[in-house]
Amino acid sequence: MDSWCKNLELLIKSRTPLIWIITKEEERLQNILEVSCKKLRIKRFTSWDCVNGLNGVLNEKGKFSNNPLGVLNWFREQNPELSTVLLVKDFYKFYDDPTICRTIKELSYLLKSTNNNLIFSSHRLPSSEELDDLVTIINLPLPDQNVLLDLIRKIALSTNSNINEADLNLLALASSGLSETKVKQVAAKALTQRGKISKDDIEDILEEKKQVIARSEILEFFESNSNQNDIGGLKVLKVWLEQRYQAFSQEARDYGLPIPKGVLLVGPQGTGKSLTAKSISKSWSMPLLRLDVGRLFSSLVGSSEARTRETISRAEAMSPCILWIDEIDKGFGGDARSDGGTSQRVLASLLTWMAEKDSAVFVIATANSIEKLPAELLRKGRFDEIFFLDLPNEEERSSILDLHLKKRRPNYDFPLSTIIDRTNGFSGAELEQAVIEGMHFSFSEKRELKEKDLIKAVSELVPLSRTAKEQINYLKEWSSTGRARPAS
Repeated sequence: MDSWCKNLELLIKSRTPLIWIITKEEERLQNILEVSCKKLRIKRFTSWDCVNGLNGVLNEKGKFSNNPLGVLNWFREQNPELSTVLLVKDFYKFYDDPTICRTIKELSYLLKSTNNNLIFSSHRLPSSEELDDLVTIINLPLPDQNVLLDLIRKIALSTNSNINEADLNLLALASSGLSETKVKQVAAKALTQRGKISKDDIEDILEEKKQVIARSEILEFFESNSNQNDIGGLKVLKVWLEQRYQAFSQEARDYGLPIPKGVLLVGPQGTGKSLTAKSISKSWSMPLLRLDVGRLFSSLVGSSEARTRETISRAEAMSPCILWIDEIDKGFGGDARSDGGTSQRVLASLLTWMAEKDSAVFVIATANSIEKLPAELLRKGRFDEIFFLDLPNEEERSSILDLHLKKRRPNYDFPLSTIIDRTNGFSGAELEQAVIEGMHFSFSEKRELKEKDLIKAVSELVPLSRTAKEQINYLKEWSSTGRARPAS
């Protein structure tokens, strides 16, 4: 956060005339600007909105309410030597007015020779392309750990909440990804219920984070009850994931290891790719955020890129976390010409972030096919590793069947050898379905599950390895050339 404030102060000091700050936290931004203006010894800081007009200027307070053009003309007439910073809120609503657009253009030229700065606060990007080169756009990041820790400490002191430093740190870590307003709301709820804030509020904080993610419409806060013991086979992948989990520790940083980037899982449907993503969340005790790639794309020009930046910002603020991009081949496997290059720009933003990120966001992407995946996505540096999840071998089929049988019929007592022999080419999901289908047979006859029920179930099930034989063979051939590590 300190580096962001320094960058903002540098823009103000270097006489950047028009600064557009993307944020929904108006109150927080105003507080930051007030502090920065004092540090820079700027004589006047004032704000404007269409309801209350000017605020912070003694003789002009309340003027120009519902008059955006009037406040721009007022600012143009200010003493160039007086050093004034004007923050205008929600100005995107007036941006398309030709008179206002023209006035902003003239201000951009005029302010360069003054000590005055015009700052726009909005949750959206400016909509007028002709002003793009004149406006410097920056995003106000969500509060980091230090900011949250200071905020929660102040709340604790002001409410006489007797809370130790360890619990303060726990609350700050749990609050990552929330705005200051949301943290204050959770604290107010805690004070109403218990009269103080404590580590017991973590559950409320997590619930608030779920609500924030739900409102984003792009990310989904995914709760998983599966762990890696619920997955049969994939021993190589499980060992690799355990090693990467250890690399999130401070000891790993001290040893010189970077924070893990992520993993791409490629393989036929039903081989455990999605289940692996869910199990990592449970085993690592990290929140799982599912990214719906389709929702990134919008019909509005520039909106898809803005949604991508917001998604990245939200995921980083939630760190440490896992970002699950399910079926990434469907999101970025199309023809870029059909959407005006939007998918390519969105992909480029994601890839650049994945290559350069130093936040504790572990990206796990899954793909059923690789024919249409862009080559740059498969290049080293985007992911720590690419794994190929093949159809389970004989030993793995035995493990998967035993797992699902013990989960549903823990007292089953028949051999699996005949069933294993007859399920060559079955995926893990198809083996689970065979167990369920066999149970339907036994349940309909009001008796316990027997070997013959499973034999009948597998004989009636047509596996994907037959219906999509060519696609699966292509995947195996691609993997065999050394482009992906086998997961088993």
